[in-house]
Amino acid sequence: MPLVGVCTGAFILHRAGLMQGYRCCVSWFHHGDFLAEFEGITPVSDQIFVVDRDRLICSGGASSAHLAAWLVDRHVGRAAATKSLHIMIMDDARTGEVPQPGLPVELSTDDPLVRHALALMRQSMEAPLTVERLAERLGVGRRALERHFRAALGPSPAAADRTIRLAQGRFLLERGDSSITRIP
Repeated sequence: MPLVGVCTGAFILHRAGLMQGYRCCVSWFHHGDFLAEFEGITPVSDQIFVVDRDRLICSGGASSAHLAAWLVDRHVGRAAATKSLHIMIMDDARTGEVPQPGLPVELSTDDPLVRHALALMRQSMEAPLTVERLAERLGVGRRALERHFRAALGPSPAAADRTIRLAQGRFLLERGDSSITRIP
């Protein structure tokens, strides 16, 4: 039976034992919580939704509309999918591989290696990865990773990580839940 999980619905489906052998999508925001609860399972956190056979999982928010549009396109037709997105004031359908939002605009790229690296950086806010460790986790050499960053974004991996951290710090300061001394 086809099942759809929206946002933290991936947690519920895994707890119910309905995701064995399936890939799933989890928001980068919940990635650490997912890893803590489900050992040995690495969710996709660098795209907006994942379709794996009869399991459809999205990261929540606007990705829910794009997953719905994908379903409408597949079962009713592209015109109906486009119309439904226009009703929700969305210009066009996005594929599941589109990166999840949350990165500073200057760090958007189509390079899959750099996107995966940026997702890992976001997921390791509390324990930053060195460039060497990041490259190791991605299965590439440090120099190759740096070349990809230079070609895709300009700044080095270390500079991109600093940009992500500063953006997160600014967000936390603006939100006002944490003290200035706690944020760093």
